[in-house]
Amino acid sequence: MVTSETPEAPVPLTALSRWYLYAIHGYFCEVMFTAAWEFVVNCNWKFPGVTSVWALFIYGTCILIVEQMYLKLRGRCPVLLRCIIYTLWTYLWEFGTGLLLRQFNACPWDYSEFRYNFMGLITAEYAVPWFCASFIVERLVIRKTLRLRFHEGPEDGWSNHQSDAGGGRGNGGTVGGGRRRERSRGMGNNSNGYLKAE
Repeated sequence: MVTSETPEAPVPLTALSRWYLYAIHGYFCEVMFTAAWEFVVNCNWKFPGVTSVWALFIYGTCILIVEQMYLKLRGRCPVLLRCIIYTLWTYLWEFGTGLLLRQFNACPWDYSEFRYNFMGLITAEYAVPWFCASFIVERLVIRKTLRLRFHEGPEDGWSNHQSDAGGGRGNGGTVGGGRRRERSRGMGNNSNGYLKAE
């Protein structure tokens, strides 16, 4: 008697997994922003983007807290007001983490050259960039990340493809069961081993 395993339901990403994605996003955006800034200010075609390893912790934690704000505020206030709240939080977080790192001579940024800076840790000139970044983070990063799911077990797509290559047996004792599932999805095998749409 052949029994088929019931596939486990996909589960949301853990807080640590989401923190990791947010940290990488912030790290990448800071490198790209500083590279673009260097080009605009100094017309440097080398696009040297710079950041600090501290940015991983700073951005990851900051955006994870913004995520919780989004979940609490999304049904209570419009997106523009939420982004203003995110921006104020970003200033508070930037000032707090910068002040802490400065105690160890480890703060990687200094806004002293900006006219409207405060203690060199935050500056009003960045209000619009932070607001735009907050909008992008909510609409594209947080909302998409919350939709991601872990899916463990044999029904992960690639396992079916591997079993087909090995003769097509093993799915309930039927031959080519994985191929039939692939065709039902509108997919077929290419000669180079990759899946292609029919």
